[in-house]
Amino acid sequence: MTIEAETMDPGARGAFDLSGRMALVTGGGSGLGFAMATALCQHGASVVLVGRDGKKLDNAVSELTRHGHAARAEICDLVDADATEALLEGIDRRGEVIDILVNNAGVQHRQPLTEIKDADWDRVLLTNLTVPFRLARTVGRSMIARRSGKIINTLSVLADLGRSSVVPYAAAKGGLKMFTRGLATEFGPANIQVNGIAPGYFATDMNAALVADDQFSGWLLARTPMRRWGKPAELGGAAVFLASQASDFVTGHVLTVDGGLTASV
Repeated sequence: MTIEAETMDPGARGAFDLSGRMALVTGGGSGLGFAMATALCQHGASVVLVGRDGKKLDNAVSELTRHGHAARAEICDLVDADATEALLEGIDRRGEVIDILVNNAGVQHRQPLTEIKDADWDRVLLTNLTVPFRLARTVGRSMIARRSGKIINTLSVLADLGRSSVVPYAAAKGGLKMFTRGLATEFGPANIQVNGIAPGYFATDMNAALVADDQFSGWLLARTPMRRWGKPAELGGAAVFLASQASDFVTGHVLTVDGGLTASV
């Protein structure tokens, strides 16, 4: 039996070279989305940052372009299905190709389940689960036609761990985990890799209240083997790996970046 080895094109950055590829990053104006967009740019990709806050997006683009990276912003309320389709149609009209889709936009809602209104439940599931479905459905058609593409979904350790007061978020992220695995099996024959990143607890604006909560921070530091909160930039390497040629035989996988939290008891 003979096994033929295929050599990856080394490029300027080896198997992690993203030169000539475009990434669409939702929720890319700040926090983990901006951190992943920055890392993708540092490895040669151009990025389109999508979000609702024009000021955040402008600041993010300015920071990236100041360092010589190719970046631009698109203001879009992704929970609006028509606005989302208009966004993607505009990209297509400009002749741009989305090589990497990073479904990162998300919302949290902390409240006991017995007090949660239907509208709050719907908003969390729509933003965290339905929006990635819509984007993957449309972008996936083009990727299938080209037989090439990377889809990265931002999950959470709460896709596997239960915690009180965040049940809608955990349900949405658990659904997104299985969406990732199911889509990987469906898109695999078209040479499209679909994976997830499951961050632990990172010091971001979304978690500002928890960071300021001494009781919660004390629990987290005791539970996390690294004994600290994650830094947003520390998520960049995972995004680059899953967006690059280095992960061409990796699909349906969830890469957990949590300082060891889910490995501890």
